[in-house]
This record gives sequence, C-alpha cells and structure tokens, in this order.
Amino acid sequence: MSSYTLRTMTTEDQAEVTSLIYHSTNAWYQSHARPPIFSGDVSVANVFCEVYEAIDPGCCVVAQCDQTGVLAGSCFYHPRPTHMSLGIMNVHPDHFGQGIARKLLEFVIEKAERENKPVRLVSSALNLDSFSLYNRAGFVPRATFQDMYLEVPEQGIQRGTPPKRLGQVRAAHRDDLDAIVALEEELHHICRPDDYRHFLQNESGLWHMSVIENSGGGIDGFLASVFHPGSNMLGPGVMRTEEDAAALIYCELQHHAGRTPVWLVPVEVDQLVQKLYSWGARNCELHFSQVRGSWKRPTGIVMPTFMPETS
Repeated sequence: MSSYTLRTMTTEDQAEVTSLIYHSTNAWYQSHARPPIFSGDVSVANVFCEVYEAIDPGCCVVAQCDQTGVLAGSCFYHPRPTHMSLGIMNVHPDHFGQGIARKLLEFVIEKAERENKPVRLVSSALNLDSFSLYNRAGFVPRATFQDMYLEVPEQGIQRGTPPKRLGQVRAAHRDDLDAIVALEEELHHICRPDDYRHFLQNESGLWHMSVIENSGGGIDGFLASVFHPGSNMLGPGVMRTEEDAAALIYCELQHHAGRTPVWLVPVEVDQLVQKLYSWGARNCELHFSQVRGSWKRPTGIVMPTFMPETS
C-alpha cells in the first residue's frame, strides 16, 4: 500500500489539481453510466482553483504520493465566520481504496474543531461511497435538493407564465452587500460576506447577481449565478417565499439565454418546482445538505451551489 503526505496546495500544483478534478469527476460519473460533467479541454476545471483561491487563498489540502510524487487527492475548504464549508474533494481513480478521502476529510474536521465550528457540505445523493464517508464522520443529512436544468432558448424562456414579482427584481450592486449578508444570516443562519463581495466585485467577469426588493426598501431575496465552460450554475441564493424564488430564478435564467444552467432547489417547495417544470426545466440529480455539528433549521428558500459550496 502506498503512503501519502498531506500538505497545502501551491501555485505550482494548480495544473495538476485541475487535471485531478477533471479526470476523477468524469471517471466517477462515467463508471456509473452517466455523461461526464466536464467536456472540452482539461483546463475548464481550473475554474475551481481560480475561484476558490480568489476567495480563500491557501485553503486547499492535497495528498501527495510518497512513492511517485503525484497528487492523488485534493480538497478545498472554506473558513467562514459561522462554520467551515467543505468544497470539492477528489481522489484519482488510480488511488481509490487507499483511505485518501478519509484523510482529507479528517484534516478539514480537525481544523474546524480547533476553531470550534460546524462543518457543512453539499453531496451527491447518487454517490453512496461519499455519503458513507461523511455519515461515518458524523455528518447528518439536513435537506434534500433536486438538481434542475433548462436549455434556455436564445430568445429567452418561451414556455409557461412569468412569475408575479418580476417588477421587483433588479441587478445587484456593491451597496447591496450588507443587506445580502444580513438576509442570509436571518433565514439561513450562516455568514459568508467574502463570497458575496467576490460576486459583486466580479473582477473575473464570471458572475451575475440579482436581488428582489420589497416595499420597505429592503430585499426579500437574492440569487447569484456563474458562467464558465467548467461551471454554469444558478446559486447561491436565499429568498423569503417561493414567489420570490420564482422571480429571481426566472431573471437569472433569462441572463443565461442560449445556455443550459443547473440549479438546486429544495424538494419540498412543490409550487416552485411545478413552476420550473412549466418553463421546461428537467431533473438531473439529487443532492443532500449535510452538517457535522450545530445546525439550525433555515426558513424561506435556500439554493446552495457547488462553487463556492455551503449547504
């Protein structure tokens, strides 16, 4: 059995980590008779290194094989004021069964425990190996989300009826940061201002963000989205009601005309889900929100995402 050393990812490691993310993710899906997540050149997966390092520099642990020097595994993590978030974790197929994922997870858990913080993640309901890994480590599934996607026509959504509160939706701007952070703390009980500052500054040009206003001059919800060859998703987002969520999702989908974004919605918001079906949305996967440590049930609608992750 090979031995492995855990260490922090360096700038020189990023190309190898990008390749690891690309090949290990595609290998898992293809081995389970599903289409690959990434297409095109391997470099498309570098978006994870780019975004995660921009928000949380130095927060990726890698497992290096002592015998060959290759990187056999990697895991991004995100220290936030209220919790530690587990980002994308990958193990190369050539190194499966060596306990690498468990070692990477233990590294993040130990760091969170030193800071007295819970750990949160979003994991595929299809991957029973990862579910068992997290469950054995003390993570508890707290919510289930259905992954939906829509091939948005070039001319925008053509099916169904538009939601009622479209007139209250506008593009977010930098001055909205405090209101966005406060709304997530109120409804979702977590705090992550650096994430939203990154979206609103949008120095990479990858992000778009909308808010829905109320009559009192505040906001009742927000929704971000990302467009990159390696990731086209709506989220993260938090909204007070299903009507707020429908209006924000509709506007962000229109922003992605000609593309096929994916997003996650709670399975129990049945009226919202039916509205999304009426626009032509379909399901592609299920995900669990899992938490190790303290947790408070959210109110309103929570839409997590994979980059940057928080359940």
